[in-house]
Amino acid sequence: MTIPNLRLKFYVVSILSIAMVLLLAQFYTPKALWAFAVLAPLILMGLYDVFQKEHAIRRNYPILGRLRYVMESFRPAIQQYFVENDLNGKPFSRRRRSLVYQRAKEVNENVPFGTQIDVYEEGYEWMVHSAYPLDPSKMNRHPKVRVGGTDCQHPYDLSLYNISAMSYGSLSANAVMAMNKGAKKGGFAHNTGEGGVSPYHKQGGDLIWQLGTGYFGARAEDGSFDAEKYKKTVAYESIKMIELKLSQGAKPGKGGILPAIKNSKEIAKIRGVEPHQDVISPAYHKAFSSPEGLMHFIKKLRDLSGGKPVGFKLCIGSEQEFYDMCKAMIKTNIYPDFITIDGGEGGTGAAPVEFSDSLGMPMKEGLSFAIDTLRGFNLKKDIRVIAAGRITSAFDMVKVLAMGADACYSARAMMMAVGCIQALECHSNQCPTGVATQDKELMKGLHVDDKSERVYHFHKKTLYAFVDMMAAAGIAEPAKIKRKHIFRRTTVGLVRRYDQLYPNIPVGCCLNTEEIPDLFKREMLMLLGDTEEDE
Repeated sequence: MTIPNLRLKFYVVSILSIAMVLLLAQFYTPKALWAFAVLAPLILMGLYDVFQKEHAIRRNYPILGRLRYVMESFRPAIQQYFVENDLNGKPFSRRRRSLVYQRAKEVNENVPFGTQIDVYEEGYEWMVHSAYPLDPSKMNRHPKVRVGGTDCQHPYDLSLYNISAMSYGSLSANAVMAMNKGAKKGGFAHNTGEGGVSPYHKQGGDLIWQLGTGYFGARAEDGSFDAEKYKKTVAYESIKMIELKLSQGAKPGKGGILPAIKNSKEIAKIRGVEPHQDVISPAYHKAFSSPEGLMHFIKKLRDLSGGKPVGFKLCIGSEQEFYDMCKAMIKTNIYPDFITIDGGEGGTGAAPVEFSDSLGMPMKEGLSFAIDTLRGFNLKKDIRVIAAGRITSAFDMVKVLAMGADACYSARAMMMAVGCIQALECHSNQCPTGVATQDKELMKGLHVDDKSERVYHFHKKTLYAFVDMMAAAGIAEPAKIKRKHIFRRTTVGLVRRYDQLYPNIPVGCCLNTEEIPDLFKREMLMLLGDTEEDE
């Protein structure tokens, strides 16, 4: 069927339909005119399609062309519920999502008939178990790690599994309240995200205040850092740690993005910005512009807070820059209390496709590099490392602790615990479960007290599973999980341990270049500035 003929047929059918209704009304019954209630809108839609200039398919296929957009809107749901199997959903498989839901709801999480995973497929990973397992009932079911160096006056005992950075504005008020209440009951920490400390964060749960480039909560009128506002905000008792955000894995080199549709008057007041406009934080900090400047700003934040733990978060980009940060720590004798390493696979409510897909070092490579660098400069003993990036299960926790992390964050798993169904509508303000929206009608579907219990149970059962895995491996405490405990199938018939894929380097070897092993020497000497890179 050619395009001109299709348009002509639309005109002909429209004219004949009108004529038929008029004839029926004239010679049969006037009630036939009611047909125009359906017919008139269809004809008007078709005429609009023909004469509009934005959509070629509707212009060429009046009325019928609209079906493309209808089917496209249903595609994600059809894909999720009817096409994908238990293992291939993205970014989280149905198996992963179901595990979160089952633990959050306290229902049976066991699986029948053995694993569905192809254990001979490239990329399959497993943990070594012991012939002499421990009794998990005699182990600490909620292990924690103390965060705070020698300059910290108020160290904090951090759970190994915590709620990652998600701002009020990106999440709904009900979602934030549910998470914070769950954190309070479970004794773990809730990161505020860079959007500031909102009233909904103040439900009694421990907070990690994230301070981004927008300095929300400590923002001067010109967008710079305001020390007095910072002191006022950080004095809130539930704020246990301060995390300075340099970058995040989902959009490194890009500031936070809050779409105008989510920027209500309330959110604008909390952040100190104009409402109903896109809020795009700068990609850089105005308070410093060098590694030494970063260290001095960390000291300033710690002093102004009265000695609370202060650290920074980044997704590894330039290896040289992280080396320079470590050298700046030694030069200034200023050390962060913790460093958060975010992976390029991390989540976000809104990010440009190229930034989300093609920038930022993945978490395993970034984490192993950061840990090894800190060890090389003999800094790891003084600085805790927190890992973030798709950590939804006990085995995910085991893997990052094996790399050398001390604790970890999870964002999207906690969203699922409060009801997220991975509808992928975070950026549209149309989240159907009321988690990532500012639509008050959609928010009503999220019952705070019920969902807070789910957050609590998900955290508790995940930590229980983590301790069970340690016991099965004969490991008595988290600090003893090492890279040698994790295996990965790299190709068919070839298996490597993590310590072979990510070799450890000697502690302190970067302080004396003569002690750097040959395996690392060329790369590390270049980063340390002791040799020239090949042209």
